[in-house]
Amino acid sequence: MYLDKEKAVKAFMGTGEKNAAGEDLVTFLEKYDPHKYQNPCNTVDMAVFAYNESEKKVTKVLLIQRGNHPSIGWWALPGGFVEYRENLETAAARELQEETGIEHLNFEQLKTYGAYDRDPRTRIITTAYIALVPEGLLHEKAGDDAKNAGWFTIKDTEISRKNNADGTVCATHRLCLENKELAVRTESQVRVEWSPGAVLENKTYTMEHTTLLASDHSAVILEGYEYLVKRLADRP
Repeated sequence: MYLDKEKAVKAFMGTGEKNAAGEDLVTFLEKYDPHKYQNPCNTVDMAVFAYNESEKKVTKVLLIQRGNHPSIGWWALPGGFVEYRENLETAAARELQEETGIEHLNFEQLKTYGAYDRDPRTRIITTAYIALVPEGLLHEKAGDDAKNAGWFTIKDTEISRKNNADGTVCATHRLCLENKELAVRTESQVRVEWSPGAVLENKTYTMEHTTLLASDHSAVILEGYEYLVKRLADRP
């Protein structure tokens, strides 16, 4: 049984009746096989952005250089696998500390990304978190399986926009991230689609191609960047 029996009975008893197989909750849980179906793995990623306080402008994002496959040598957001008995927020804070030495940040959940082909190892679903700090406040130090770490300036350019017949809008962005001290510049193309004016805009960010940036992290970074730009603009 995954949870302590007393806790499971107290929290998940429901009405206390038996199911169609004649099982009470305890019997059901003792017989339950979590490996009957293939299960996806869960990871967390942490997008830490820096901003210029006087200009209220988001300027940089923190990246680590991967020291292992997949995308070895490429740059990525700090992150990793969630441990079996670990909350998502705890995992996000732990991975950030292990890979960059940074801790005690205020952060919030951005979104979950679950394209089935986003990782070659297995079916991996990631939950992304974002943090925003003043420029120069944090000093990173690569650790764990990160070869290097650094702050990258952000340049986001919308290069095309199309109004579709169904009322949706599709825009293409060029996202460039650069660290001059490390002589590294990544360039990605991200497709953004949404339904303007709808109660639920259903805004999606899809990485179309990228250089030197792992997986779909360009889409995560652009979505987090646009979210924070709007949040800063809305502040008095």
